[in-house]
Amino acid sequence: MLYGYVRGWCEERSRAQRFTPDLEMSELFDNEVFLAYSTYSTIVLLKMLLMGPLTGYFRVTRKVFVNPEDARAHGAKDDDARKYLRTDPDVERVRRCHQNDLENIVPFIGIGVLYALSGPDLSTALLHFRIFAGSRILHSIAYLLPLPQPSRGLCWLVGLGATLSMAYRVLKTGMHF
Repeated sequence: MLYGYVRGWCEERSRAQRFTPDLEMSELFDNEVFLAYSTYSTIVLLKMLLMGPLTGYFRVTRKVFVNPEDARAHGAKDDDARKYLRTDPDVERVRRCHQNDLENIVPFIGIGVLYALSGPDLSTALLHFRIFAGSRILHSIAYLLPLPQPSRGLCWLVGLGATLSMAYRVLKTGMHF
């Protein structure tokens, strides 16, 4: 769907300006808003990606595993493997933080690319991208330390607000009913 949108945009512009779609795609990477989107999307995706190894670290250091083969791989005997199959509050906290990232960063990535293609001002786009990235980083800090509420909830709400604001711009710019 996204490819079709970008391709349609490029074809429309190429007809109007007699450029090929390939030239238009290269122009997309010269667009400062798209480069800002790419930068901040990469930051939040890397942050989300690092949550997996952090979960593994907590599992290994707390000796908390989901599968018997994982427990055996980390030194448990066959008889002892079952006692390592349990839950731990710290491991679960990291897992929930990772799940929250998935629920918020994935929509930001989709809406953000459409927003970047809708032609916003660079300063406005940077504000949206920076607010979202900062809120997700602060949300993870508040979740993992843990900081008292409402710190985590406010961080989540600020990031959601940035995403919804971008979605509003996309719908306002491209409404065709």
